[in-house]
Amino acid sequence: MHDLSSTAGIVAVAAGAVAVVALLLSAVLAIKLRRVRADQRAVLGDASQDLVAHAAGLRGQFEALNGYVQDLAARLDERVQRTERRLDGAVAYRSLVRYDAYGEMSGRQSTSIALLDSNRSGLVLSSIHHREHARLYAKQVHEGVGELELSPEENEAIRLALEGGDGRPASS
Repeated sequence: MHDLSSTAGIVAVAAGAVAVVALLLSAVLAIKLRRVRADQRAVLGDASQDLVAHAAGLRGQFEALNGYVQDLAARLDERVQRTERRLDGAVAYRSLVRYDAYGEMSGRQSTSIALLDSNRSGLVLSSIHHREHARLYAKQVHEGVGELELSPEENEAIRLALEGGDGRPASS
């Protein structure tokens, strides 16, 4: 038997200790590698592609999705602009003024109605009632001013419409 205190024995013990440390270190690394592979399977699934190929696939899918979203946003922006143009022509301001056109005691049967868009353009309809007849007048309005001369009641209808229809300022 060899003596462990000899040079050959000390080298053998040292080599054995290094081997045990290397064995423990390889066992720890094998456990960590198993965990990494399990995590990789959770991300990649059971596919046989590696992480780089998976990342490249995700990038391609993201670029396709980004292109789709950009196209959709452009179409939506176009639709919103079309809708806004259509709404600019819709009736935004309106009011009704009742009055007695002939000063009779029959009540306030005559009316002037202002219907204006967001550019303060539109029309004023006036219905003048008398005991024996009724007349209807229509006058165009551009930017708050009538094309033809407006009666005081028609001007009042435009003023009330632009203020909100009841004397209060219009809300935006």
